[in-house]
Amino acid sequence: MMIFILASGYLFTVYLLLALAKRTGTKTVPTSFPSSTEGKHKQEISVNSQ
Repeated sequence: MMIFILASGYLFTVYLLLALAKRTGTKTVPTSFPSSTEGKHKQEISVNSQ
């Protein structure tokens, strides 16, 4: 009985960590967009200066 409780606790912990990693991975995607817009702003500045 003790092995069953420990195994289910372990599986539950792994499930929670995977769900947290999946959720955190989707949040990091929008942070890459500002870096791509910074490049566009730098391009516009260089075009305007010419």
